[in-house]
Amino acid sequence: MQLIRKNMKRGVLAGQSGVNAETIRYYEKIGLMPEPGRSEGGHRLYEDIHLQRLCFIRRCREMGFTLEEVRELLSLVDREQVSCEHVQQIAEEHVSNIRQKIKDLQRMQGTLRDLSKQCSGEDVPDCPIIEALLET
Repeated sequence: MQLIRKNMKRGVLAGQSGVNAETIRYYEKIGLMPEPGRSEGGHRLYEDIHLQRLCFIRRCREMGFTLEEVRELLSLVDREQVSCEHVQQIAEEHVSNIRQKIKDLQRMQGTLRDLSKQCSGEDVPDCPIIEALLET
């Protein structure tokens, strides 16, 4: 049996989800998280649905999805009839972007490695790495 959590304050939600309280506030502000109910004193009170959604967002961000991609995935989830084909399309596009980033990072690594080999490591007035970075 799963414990149903209600009336969690933001700090508890943050602890349960692994998401910083300020990040939760930001997600609410940009519309990724729905407005929670409030106590008589005006405190936000979160429920399991908020925790589940927040964990979904966190996992998406850990996989490198942009906030716009997360928004698109959430819109599919919110329809209650998820199109697996559409989700697959988003995932494949993201994989393609990751592959391109890996290529770019490998190119940068090679460039920095080559520049580093040119550097004497001594205290000299001209550093090849700085010179390369200053080129226009």
